[in-house]
Amino acid sequence: MRDRGGGTPCPGFELLYQPEVVRLYLSLLTESRNFNTLEAAAGALQNLSAGNWVWATYIRAAVRKERGLPVLVELLQSETDKVVRAVAIALRNLSLDRRNKDLIGSYAMAELVRNVRSAQAPARPGVRLEEDTVVAVLNTIHEIVSDSLDNARSLLQARGVPALVALGASSQSVREAKAASHVLQTVWSYKELRSALQKDGWSKARFQSAAANARGPKAAPSPGGLDDSTLPLVEKSLDGEKPGGRDMIPMEALGPDGYSTMDRRERRPRGSDPAGETSEKEPLKGLGLAVCS
Repeated sequence: MRDRGGGTPCPGFELLYQPEVVRLYLSLLTESRNFNTLEAAAGALQNLSAGNWVWATYIRAAVRKERGLPVLVELLQSETDKVVRAVAIALRNLSLDRRNKDLIGSYAMAELVRNVRSAQAPARPGVRLEEDTVVAVLNTIHEIVSDSLDNARSLLQARGVPALVALGASSQSVREAKAASHVLQTVWSYKELRSALQKDGWSKARFQSAAANARGPKAAPSPGGLDDSTLPLVEKSLDGEKPGGRDMIPMEALGPDGYSTMDRRERRPRGSDPAGETSEKEPLKGLGLAVCS
C-alpha cells in the first residue's frame, strides 16, 4: 500500500488503520468459518472504530460504504459466545456514526433482542451467552436507542421491552440487570412512546421497579452510566469521555490460534443482506488525508 499523494509507502503501523484495510477484515468475516478468526477480525474493527480520533471516523464510514454492517449483523446469530461479544461491541462503536446508528437500529435490533432472550432461555441446549456478552449486547442496544426515537420504536416493535424486563427480574447478574435497566429508563424517557408502552401494560412504576431491582453492592457506575468493566484500564482512566465511544479489547486476549486455518465445523446461517440494499456503496474519496492504496 502506498501513499496516495507522493507514492511513498506508509510507515508499518499506519497500515493498520487505513480505511482500505476494512475490505480485508470484511472478507475474513464473510468467508471464514473459524470462530477465532471471526472474533479477531470483528475485534480489529472494534478497536479501529473506537473513540473520536480522525481515523476512527473514517473507519466507521468505510465499514458502511463497504456494506459491512449486514455482515456484522448476520454474525450476531453465531453460536460462539466470543464472536457475538466482539461483534456487538463493534456495532456499538460503529453506531457513533449517525448514519450507521440509524441502519443498525433498523436492521440489527431484532437480532440483538433475540440474544437478550437467549440469555434467559437458550435457543439450543448448551449454547448460553456469558455475562460479558449479555452486557455487551445490552450496552449496544442502549447506545443505539439513545438520542434516537426511531431506534427506540424499533426496540418496541421487536418486543424488546418484555425481554428486558424479564432479564432484569430473573438474572442473577447485577451487571446484566443494571444494563437492562439503563435501556428501559432510556426508552421511558421518550414521551412520544409512553402511550404505546402504557397500552401494552407498562408503567413508570414498573420501569422504576426494574431499576430498583438492578441495584446491588457494586462500585459507582462509569461516567456514561454503562458497565465499563471490560474496557482496558488505560481507557477507564480517561476522564470526561464517554466509555461507549472507545470500547477496545486487547488483541492478545484472542488467543494464540486467532489466525489459524479455516475450520468448516462452525457454519453460521447466511441469509439475505437487508442492510446492504440501504447502505452506501460508493468508493472512499475526498478524505483529505494521505490514505494508502
